[in-house]
Order: sequence, then C-alpha cells, then structure tokens
Amino acid sequence: MFKLTAKEFKMIYDTHFDNLRRYLNYRSGDQQLSDDIAQSVFMKVWTKKIEVASGNLKSLLFKMATDEFVSHVRRQKVERSYSESINLRVIHESEPENDGYGDKKVRFEKALGQLPEKQRTALLMNKMQGLTYKEIAESLNLSQKAVEKRISQALNTLKQNLNQ
Repeated sequence: MFKLTAKEFKMIYDTHFDNLRRYLNYRSGDQQLSDDIAQSVFMKVWTKKIEVASGNLKSLLFKMATDEFVSHVRRQKVERSYSESINLRVIHESEPENDGYGDKKVRFEKALGQLPEKQRTALLMNKMQGLTYKEIAESLNLSQKAVEKRISQALNTLKQNLNQ
C-alpha cells in the first residue's frame, strides 16, 4: 500500500464527491445528512490512506457511503426506540402517590423527557439497560468519550431541572 498524496486525494474528492452526495440525498432525502455522510466517507479515505490504485475506486466509495448511511439509519432506530420507551412511561404514569415519592418520580420522568434525545438515549442505555460506555459507543457508532460527555451532560441537566 502506498501513501495517498494531498493532490491525489483532491483529485478523487473533486471527481466523486458530488455524485456521492447526490446518491446519498436520493437515499435519505436529507441534504445535510448527505453532506455529512459524504464528508465522513472522504475523511475515512484520507485518514485510512485507502489504496487508490486498487480495483474500482468509485464502487468502493459508494459501498462506504452505503455502509455509513445504513449505520446512521440503525443508530436512529435505536435512539427512537429508547426515546419512545421513556415517552410511554411518562404518558402512562399514574397519579402521584401521597407519600411524595410519586411526585418526585413524575418530576424526574418529566425532566428526563425534556432531555435532548441523544443524551436521554445514552443515559437510559447506561442506567436502564446496564450497558457500559464502551457497549453504548459500539451500539450508537460513537466514541467512548462522546458517550461519556452525553451522559455527563444529561446528569447535569437532570440535576439542574430537579433542583428548580
């Protein structure tokens, strides 16, 4: 394998980026998502120094883009599933109990429901499912640091909302 030069990368980028983005836009219907995934594919080509002399580069780029898109769709599905599960718990909550615990529980679930979806998903995967940060990162295709940050932000936001 040889080292990809900046000039070769620019040539590949200029030749294939627009077609790749159009393909992704056709698949997703979301221009911003298409741009993000196409950029991600080219970042992988650059960082992994993919061998440009081997085989059909265009096919490789489209395969990488398809894989990224499928991963994104799966991540969205997992996030929606967790979000819907917590929303159902909040909606079906019974009247607060007289001992004060029920009121706290309702306040907590309301605060949890107000978290951004990505933070709530990571927090629930950790606290409700007992998954480690590493398992969550693999499931959501994120770095472990990103998961740590989401959970930390979620806990801080919950604490602030519950102390009001």
